[in-house]
Amino acid sequence: MVLKRMMAALGVGGPSVDTVLADPNVRPGQLLTGEVRIVGGEQDVEIEHVALGLVTRVEVEGGDSDYNTNLEFHRGVVAGRFHLPARSPRTIPFQMPLPWETPVTHVQGQHLRGMTLGVRTELAVARAVDQGDMDPVHVHPLPSQDRVLQAFMQLGCGFRSADLERGAIHGARQELPFYQEIEFFPPPAYAGRIKEIELTFIADPHGLLVVLEADKRGGLFRAGGDTYGRFHLTHDDALRTDWAAHLNAWLAQVSQGAGPGHHHGHGHGHVHHGHHRHGFGMDAGEMAAGAAAGFLGGMLAGEALEQIGDVFFGED
Repeated sequence: MVLKRMMAALGVGGPSVDTVLADPNVRPGQLLTGEVRIVGGEQDVEIEHVALGLVTRVEVEGGDSDYNTNLEFHRGVVAGRFHLPARSPRTIPFQMPLPWETPVTHVQGQHLRGMTLGVRTELAVARAVDQGDMDPVHVHPLPSQDRVLQAFMQLGCGFRSADLERGAIHGARQELPFYQEIEFFPPPAYAGRIKEIELTFIADPHGLLVVLEADKRGGLFRAGGDTYGRFHLTHDDALRTDWAAHLNAWLAQVSQGAGPGHHHGHGHGHVHHGHHRHGFGMDAGEMAAGAAAGFLGGMLAGEALEQIGDVFFGED
């Protein structure tokens, strides 16, 4: 009997668990719904709890080298203690709210290369914890975020990659311990002066912070380095904003000599891996004034994002 209990605690002859999502496609701030289906094993057991965790892959700076690690960034208990008879089924429906800062994994129906995110089911039995397989979750942008992303494609910015970096955006009210960077190649008009553009979203129920970083190319008479822009709007204002015009105006300003560390308006920049970097930013009024300076009349067609299949990460 003792051996059977030990084997059950280790998962041999113990309960089986299957989590079924009603729809794996969701947006930040929405509910992820589904069922946890459990079937009893060879003997009666006491289930201590059933929990769900959102897990993703995060880059961490580790002294001389960077490394990637699996990180559970959101967790919810969907069932407390209960008795599960042998070979008996039990279904637990759940609704799990996603944080507003949940990173985006899909844009325009295409998977962002470099992004992996899933929900993992945890079953605690007799002081043993079994963390099951990952079920993929496809996080699509909020409508306000999608407006910004469409502007990048409208200007002809080619998608490069996306990743998550552990750390915080300086001056932002941030709940998660990481932020997402979506990297683009610059539009052809700025390719000679800008290497790449990085886009970060920090969303909450009331609004959207858009942080831009441009990596400038150095030249004979100009310095290279990073320049930052910050735009903080409500979701409704973000939907009404001509982001292609604002982005083009900002890139024109960057390419004409706004060097690294340049200040403009009320921006406070990033914190990347603990380093304080200053940037420039505009509030909504300053954005409108800057946009009036003039923009490119013809917008290049957007480059389609590369479609990548769902690839989940292994153990650390």
